[in-house]
Amino acid sequence: MVTVADPPPPAGGRARLRAFLRRHRVFAAVLAAAFVLRVVTMLGYGPALWFNDSYEYVSGAVNPDRPSALRPNGYSFWLLALRPFHSFALVALTQHLMGLATGVLVYALLRHRFALPGWGAALAAAPVLFDAYQIQLEHMIMSDTMFILLVVGVITLVLWNRRMSWWMGGLVGLLLAVTALTRSIGLPILALVVVYLLVKRTGWKPIAAMVTACALPVAGYMAWFASAHGNFAMTNSDGPILYMRAAKFADCNEMGVDKRRELMLALLCISEPPDKRSFSGQKYLWWAQNGQRFHAFGVGTTFTPEMNKAAGDFAKRAILSQPGDYLAVVAGDFFRAFHWGRPRFPDAQTYLQYEFPFEDKVLPAWSAPKGSTTDKDALVYDPGLRVKEIRGKPSVVGTDVRDPWAAFMQGYQRIVRLPGTALGVLLLVGLAGVAVRWRTLGGPVLLPWLAAFGLILAPAATAEFDYRYLLPAVPLACLAAAITLRPRRRAQGSYQRRVSIRAYQSA
Repeated sequence: MVTVADPPPPAGGRARLRAFLRRHRVFAAVLAAAFVLRVVTMLGYGPALWFNDSYEYVSGAVNPDRPSALRPNGYSFWLLALRPFHSFALVALTQHLMGLATGVLVYALLRHRFALPGWGAALAAAPVLFDAYQIQLEHMIMSDTMFILLVVGVITLVLWNRRMSWWMGGLVGLLLAVTALTRSIGLPILALVVVYLLVKRTGWKPIAAMVTACALPVAGYMAWFASAHGNFAMTNSDGPILYMRAAKFADCNEMGVDKRRELMLALLCISEPPDKRSFSGQKYLWWAQNGQRFHAFGVGTTFTPEMNKAAGDFAKRAILSQPGDYLAVVAGDFFRAFHWGRPRFPDAQTYLQYEFPFEDKVLPAWSAPKGSTTDKDALVYDPGLRVKEIRGKPSVVGTDVRDPWAAFMQGYQRIVRLPGTALGVLLLVGLAGVAVRWRTLGGPVLLPWLAAFGLILAPAATAEFDYRYLLPAVPLACLAAAITLRPRRRAQGSYQRRVSIRAYQSA
């Protein structure tokens, strides 16, 4: 007779695979259906979808000798690694696999660490696997899918075991470094994880290993950035982007700007009264109308160290002198995330870039490094892109729309999505889980809940609301809610013991 603690006898590879699939049959079916949706997307939209930011990422991969002043080059490094294959379709495929891997991590963590039943863990992974806007974002030449996988990977490693070894801390630190180099908002997650581990009294060795492993790559990147731009930083855009946030309410009269002595700040003042300004702050950063703001200093000066400092100083002064106005715009954007519908914001052009398109996408010929243009850089990266004549000029087609596959995904997107209200409910469930575990300072619910909450709040506080900024918070909110609702009567090791018994019985 075999006891619970006895390991199962050896079995063949096929038998083990069959046993594994039987144990996880619900999630296997869910994952297969999610995979099919991504295949349909690739058939309908070849080779990939594009956003306004995509072109700079591609230019960073085509010209990797200089870091971007606007955003970290982590995603461009990923494109550079795939460049020998000369295929944006391959890039899109890897991102779809990242999306599937994110769902797998959510499921695996809930099963391994928290012993959720298979259907419950699969349900928690369903939003990231089936949300149409998640699938659409995966098909874009954008860093967001990679960022989502990295953040969920960090949370998974931290929560996987009750105790963390020093080498696991080092691995988490490396992942955090890659996360920060993919999107700069990843760096504050390091502080969040450190605080969490301190609260849980993990010990100094894993924390020291994590901080060191994160700091070395980030410091190396900042040194490279300094060699190109003259200042030890990751970007020169945090000031202008915070200025974009403050532009909706900043009043130079209330700020006390002396327009004779503070010329730099005076040039950043906005002549329109606050109640007459655009509902989107992007107008005051990217489009710079009326000959004022950044373009008053000349073309190409938006993301220099000097402008970064001036814009940052202006924004901080506006926030400190008008705290009520600042909190009002932050609250407005934060609660915008929880609408049931999907109102157009910040403008129709940006909004439509998150929808599966009905027509082919012709790439713009914007200026790019080394005298090139964005469409030429894309063609250098993937020579297989189609070129067609438009008004007598050759134009590069970045997306070919192919029916009936494209039409299916367009219809699917109108039906299958996670409403903002549902995301709000998940956060409230997670918050309740933190509250009932107040004696342990929120227990394991605290980390994914704070990460989800922070990823929604941070853009509202430092930039502006954008629908794609919500998607990284979704799997984390699902984790927090699932941990909160898990059956607490299950012992920690019960799932592992059941696995041993089932593996033995199926052998």
